[in-house]
Amino acid sequence: MLQEAEKYRAEDESNKAKIEAKNGLENYCFTMRNTLQEEKLKEKFEDGDKEKIEKAVQDALDWLDKNQLAEKDEFEAKQKELEGIVNPIMMKVYQAAGGGGMPEGGMPGGGAAPGGGAGPTVEEVD
Repeated sequence: MLQEAEKYRAEDESNKAKIEAKNGLENYCFTMRNTLQEEKLKEKFEDGDKEKIEKAVQDALDWLDKNQLAEKDEFEAKQKELEGIVNPIMMKVYQAAGGGGMPEGGMPGGGAAPGGGAGPTVEEVD
């Protein structure tokens, strides 16, 4: 019985990793779609860049629809491919918007890292 539990545990962990990778790709796609709609960024895109991202995101979503049973590595590779298209464009957009680059992790819309940024210092609080 213990052997059977171990067998299923490994299988469950594998399935969990696959689902997390799939969800990660899907979330990235929808986050990018929402980012493209942000008012402060709309006029910062150079000719064709916004359309290039929209097409890449739609292609990734279409791929997801057709490959629901893909493996973890395939989902991760697809996300890396999408990030390879999106990240360089978004870096330019955020720089043009005065943001100085994308937030850590390549995900737009993120805030300052905990412990950093423009928060109060210890001296200011005392």
